[in-house]
Amino acid sequence: MTNDTETRNLLDLAGRGDQRALSDLFERYRKRLERMVALRMDRRMQARVGASDVLQEAYLEISKKLLKYLENPCVPFFVWLRFVTSQTLTHFHQFHLGTKKRDARLEVALFEEPLPEATSEALAAQLLGEITSPSQAAEREELRARVQEALDKLDPSDREVLALRHFEQLSVVEIAHVLGIKPPAASKRYIRAVIRLRDVLEAMGIAWNGDADGAS
Repeated sequence: MTNDTETRNLLDLAGRGDQRALSDLFERYRKRLERMVALRMDRRMQARVGASDVLQEAYLEISKKLLKYLENPCVPFFVWLRFVTSQTLTHFHQFHLGTKKRDARLEVALFEEPLPEATSEALAAQLLGEITSPSQAAEREELRARVQEALDKLDPSDREVLALRHFEQLSVVEIAHVLGIKPPAASKRYIRAVIRLRDVLEAMGIAWNGDADGAS
């Protein structure tokens, strides 16, 4: 499922066994996948495993599963790539940390598979770059802790949609596929999460100009 002619052509070639086409497809989305892995990789694992290790293993899984995806491409290709990469990251977590699956109550509905959560710590590190000015650099660690505290006050579903839209920069349509909801509902959920986070930060005396208009 894609409206991109070049992507469709590459998928057609890859489906017929052209490994160069598959490699070209993967490289087109590598940066976005790296961003997702960086947000969701447990920091305890980062000394042993890098995003490149996860992506290398994910590529092998993608090459094995591509034909099955092409039989019924019910989601956009990037959403499927992200799902397989997230599954791979889950397996790395389980192998290196002995982690269990995340709470099934969290709404990540694609293929009914719970995937690694973007932690408030990782989100705070990303958000800090939008808040910190040069004059605040000396207080950066204290501010990071306060931003993380603000994120912890949000519902997990709010943190998740912020991670998907604001940090992973998924489109509203892509978010809708990931969460198993309609695009208007995904847009409303993102706007609600931005407003809630802004309110929590402002109550703590931290100014953030989060863009709720980015929900289109």
